Amino acid sequence: MLAKRKYWGWGNLSETIDPNILNQYIVSLKTMFQVKELEDLQPIPIDQLALRSARFSLPKQFQSFCTDSVGERAAHSYGKSFRDVWRGLHGQFDNPPDYVAFPTTEIQILELMKFAEKERIALVPFGGGSSVTGGVEPTRDSKYQGVITVDMRHFDQILAIDEKSRAAHIQGGIFGPALEAGLRPHGLTMRHYPQSFEFSTLGGWIVTRSGGHFATLYTHIDEFVQAVRMVTPQGIMESRRLPGHGAGPSEERLVTGSEGIFGIVTSAWMRLQNIPKFKAAKTIKFKEFDAAVEATRLLAQSGLNPANARLVDSIEAMSNGLGDGVSTMVIIGFESHHHPVDEWMKIALEICEKLGGTYSKKAPKDGRSAKADAWKNSFLKAPYLRDELMKKGFILETFETAVTWDQFPTFHKNVKKATQDAVNKHCGAGTVTCRFTHLYPDGPAPYYTIIAKGKAGKQMEQWDAVKIAASKAIIENGGTITHHHAVGKDHQPYYADQQSTIFGEALWAVKDKLDPKGILNPEVLIKR
Repeated sequence: MLAKRKYWGWGNLSETIDPNILNQYIVSLKTMFQVKELEDLQPIPIDQLALRSARFSLPKQFQSFCTDSVGERAAHSYGKSFRDVWRGLHGQFDNPPDYVAFPTTEIQILELMKFAEKERIALVPFGGGSSVTGGVEPTRDSKYQGVITVDMRHFDQILAIDEKSRAAHIQGGIFGPALEAGLRPHGLTMRHYPQSFEFSTLGGWIVTRSGGHFATLYTHIDEFVQAVRMVTPQGIMESRRLPGHGAGPSEERLVTGSEGIFGIVTSAWMRLQNIPKFKAAKTIKFKEFDAAVEATRLLAQSGLNPANARLVDSIEAMSNGLGDGVSTMVIIGFESHHHPVDEWMKIALEICEKLGGTYSKKAPKDGRSAKADAWKNSFLKAPYLRDELMKKGFILETFETAVTWDQFPTFHKNVKKATQDAVNKHCGAGTVTCRFTHLYPDGPAPYYTIIAKGKAGKQMEQWDAVKIAASKAIIENGGTITHHHAVGKDHQPYYADQQSTIFGEALWAVKDKLDPKGILNPEVLIKR
């Protein structure tokens, strides 16, 4: 377990929320939901946790890089969804991995796979553990003798940089900050910043088809993967470095989004970009939500490709210091390594003005908007705030999707109503807010946030009921069960509804070929 990481929740122990800001949220939520008494949950000290003993013994060859310590096993039991953090806070670690492995070579991974196949052991690949869909939770299936979580943190090097081609060969266990720090001296960046950036890895981004912070053009990790190397129970699978090709289905695209069920990504060649020198950001206010939606559609179809283009509804904007509680806000940002972006911003603002958008004419310092920066800071702090409010008994969670522009009005109305009805039924009071995280010419990616009143000791059941209602509404109204949070175990039933039956069978055929004993991440992504 990383020394400064929480074993039960998000991020570093040293990172805190400003007490004044936290208190403002607590007072506001107490008033809004008419809460009289708050909980005061605190995680159990790590040395007081009681976990079951390992259910099997390890051969000597693995003991040098595997551990059965309580701290490591607890920290590798869950991801970082609401239900994960809730169970961690309540000390519920009834199904931890039996061991956590920290391999340093591909040979060690292959040997673990052979041992696991022989002894009926499940292997769970683990990057940063930031999954919010049950993607790293050990299986409970009794057909396995036990579980080993395979933590890839030692695969953390940039192996080569090809400046001429703007690409780098990078190991899969490297975390976001270390990756960018290694590229920066060369004037390069991968420019992929998911909210989990600080606590997630390149391999994790690849196998979950991670979505980055930038809202148009290159939104998903897929666009940056040039070639990939993966260890499977059948051997090593590696694709060729190419700028593009039309030679059949893409190997690297098969790996991207596979969530560790085919193999473990050890390295990849990644496409890079020059570090931007010119940046500009503006925040635009709209009186009507529908007008803001139309503005984002026109921006997405304009060919301007803004780096940032977020719609934030009135309630969410106000809670993040971005709006007045009445207006819908749109954040627009441009950046370039080669040329000023003022002309692009000018055209984007004209699109917004035609639809009633208003903004400050005063030129911000360094071309950036203070409100846009405030939103970014709030965005990065959100997981920490969620955990602190959970300690007080509140329910806070998100779900996201994508849908075509023609369907969005009806989709949004129906999904928001179904979710709000579920919140009212199971929680008594709560809010459902919406923002767009990504924009495409053919549709937006809506991201919904729920804050609700919790019942002491029952919050996980409450959230599960709301999650089911929201997920059903998404599928029934034509959206995807996930835009950038992967499938994991939580979304698996709805992913099965989203995909065609034949494609599901094809995925199983690949799984059976690469992992014939079914040892890798059981029940994640696909399930029989």
